Amino acid sequence: MSTEPSKPITNSAPFVPEPTLDSSVYQEILKICHITGVEMERHPAIYKDKSEETLRDHFIMVLSPNFESVTGETFNRSGKTDILIRHELKNVFVAECKFWKGQKAHLKTIDQILSYLTWRDSKAAILYFVRNKNLDPVLSAIEDGTSEHHCFVKYRGKDTEGWFSYHFHLSEDDSKGVDIAVLCFHFP
Repeated sequence: MSTEPSKPITNSAPFVPEPTLDSSVYQEILKICHITGVEMERHPAIYKDKSEETLRDHFIMVLSPNFESVTGETFNRSGKTDILIRHELKNVFVAECKFWKGQKAHLKTIDQILSYLTWRDSKAAILYFVRNKNLDPVLSAIEDGTSEHHCFVKYRGKDTEGWFSYHFHLSEDDSKGVDIAVLCFHFP
């Protein structure tokens, strides 16, 4: 009878990590969204009085040829997110589109997008369509007030005017971080 302990059985299959979005690809997605929104601002007559869904569809149309799977109004965790990019059937980017409705609504929008994210999701964005005549008070409200959110971790700065970068933690797991960009487009 052998006294040598038995060795654990291992899986011989190679480890395949969960797909996650490389920061450079995340920045590329955000850049495409930013350029699309800026171009829409340059043609106000085309986009005047359009619904949130119609504006969102323009972003989906531009993102689709650049990424494997881009969908809109896609169920994820606790609701339907406006834009979802998947790679190998796994989410790599989630975005929510909203008309700007003030600071309280902004904090609720952060709650909303966080509720759509699972522990596997790490990159997200909020795209705001701002109808206010003056944009600067909106940008100040976002820059100064986002830190009031209970899941706020860090402000990473502005990439350009109207493009803010933040780091949050998930509502139910403060050890799991998520990057959220806030991009604003002016449609007075």
